[in-house]
Amino acid sequence: MALFRTGNPALSEKTFRDLARTGDGVMTLQGTVNKTGIGILIVAAGAVVTWNMEQPILLLVLGAIGGAILGFVTVFKKTWAPVTTPIYALLEGLVLGAVSRMYDQQVEGIVPLAVGCTMGTLGALLLAYTSRLIKVTENFRLGLFAATGGIALLYLVSMVLGFFGIRIPLIHEAGIVGIGFSVVVVTIAALNLVLDFDFIERGSAMGAPKYMEWYAAFGLLVTLIWLYLEILRLLAKIMGSKDRR
Repeated sequence: MALFRTGNPALSEKTFRDLARTGDGVMTLQGTVNKTGIGILIVAAGAVVTWNMEQPILLLVLGAIGGAILGFVTVFKKTWAPVTTPIYALLEGLVLGAVSRMYDQQVEGIVPLAVGCTMGTLGALLLAYTSRLIKVTENFRLGLFAATGGIALLYLVSMVLGFFGIRIPLIHEAGIVGIGFSVVVVTIAALNLVLDFDFIERGSAMGAPKYMEWYAAFGLLVTLIWLYLEILRLLAKIMGSKDRR
């Protein structure tokens, strides 16, 4: 999902210059941080709702479908981001709460560990980016864009095959190949955070419209949600592997 925003090599100064101006001010780093914080709180609020439900399936489906629709709407209608991003955060929170509860029922204590790993990864990569230990070059963008697209395509193929009862072997299992695959996916998801940081920094420096704070927050939320889910899968595979010994 992150490829729609920052993994795209077409994002350049021209991207920001062509944005619609609303006269509400310009994008700032602090404003984006504030919007992202609000978004995370809304996600958490939505997650609490489905976490405490015995049968959250309806809200899970609503959140998944509604979140996907709003995600695409936000990508193509950036000016709507101040409205669509909070709603997207709530819907995705409903999904995360239900999914997290299912994982917790299988492996007790996995959710706090996954949340901690996600926030720790966010903090570590932010530090690496601000200290310039990681530099965002054009080759970096292109490589990550290709890797993210490849994973998205693989997941799409896996989902389609699943409708016919066909399961791609090994990658979803708690073996060496499955764990290794999840490590690669988690790494790629985490590196997308660096591209999000770069997008936010460039947008702020170029004086992008104020609504882009919400759009940037939306992008960061998409990546964080993806990263959290992949970390959940990885931890479940690792713990499942240990249980079988």
